Amino acid sequence: MSASESPSSTATLLVACDDCPGLVAALAQALYNQGANIFHAEQHTDSVAGRFFQRIHFEDPELEGPDREAAESRLLATVRAVGARYGMKWQLRFEERPMRMAIFVSKTDHCLYDLLLRHRSGELLCEIPLIVSNHESLRPVAEQFGVPFQVFPIDSKNKAEVEARELEVLAENEVDLVVMARYMQILTENFIGQFKERIINIHHSFLPAFAGGRPYHQAFDRGVKLIGATAHYATGDLDEGPIIEQDVIHVSHRESVADLVRLGKDVERTVLSRAVRLHLESRIFVHNNRTVVFTG
Repeated sequence: MSASESPSSTATLLVACDDCPGLVAALAQALYNQGANIFHAEQHTDSVAGRFFQRIHFEDPELEGPDREAAESRLLATVRAVGARYGMKWQLRFEERPMRMAIFVSKTDHCLYDLLLRHRSGELLCEIPLIVSNHESLRPVAEQFGVPFQVFPIDSKNKAEVEARELEVLAENEVDLVVMARYMQILTENFIGQFKERIINIHHSFLPAFAGGRPYHQAFDRGVKLIGATAHYATGDLDEGPIIEQDVIHVSHRESVADLVRLGKDVERTVLSRAVRLHLESRIFVHNNRTVVFTG
């Protein structure tokens, strides 16, 4: 965000619809009529699917006026009208209200530390109301950063009951996004359904290679020369959700499994933090288990 932009007056609009002439003009005109000033707009047309996607970052001075609620209502009505005209799927986020992100962890701490440090430094613009775990191991980390930490021991017998309690806690804390920072549990479809396209998981391989458990061991057994990490939205199909971000590093026959794990941690944390930032900045649209990611 530039010095001329203020979170109290800025918003981001994501739209997707069937492609047709005049979409860019229609959206720009609608915002102009509202009195908005567009800072940045980026669009993509999927010629195979015939779908149009656009992200618009803009300022509406009326949001800083004496009646913000009325200004938001007028803006929503404007977007709703143009969206209905073209059958758009749209999301409008007001930057004055940052997203609230819950972090789910187990015993591994590198991704948790990275997210908390980036949040503390202002790199991740969100609120973190709680950390959820199935073990006590990382409570000291949460206490170090002053974030509430709740433990829900879970096994195959109590999974449904525990997830119901976790969903209650997430609702009580008005959580918008769940980040699985090496949370070593498989969420049920019921849980995922409550946060569709709002659960980001980090998998420690370059998907679709080595899905499931022990990917570094699988990579070592195959003698691969690249290892990587993948951040994706969680779905009911394990490690097959829409991919948000990926990266790799080179390795050789000299590396042991322990070496691969050590090297891979660096990739995991950077890939996860990038994906989280993209989501927080409303830069991602999901279509047919693929993502359109606006990075400009």
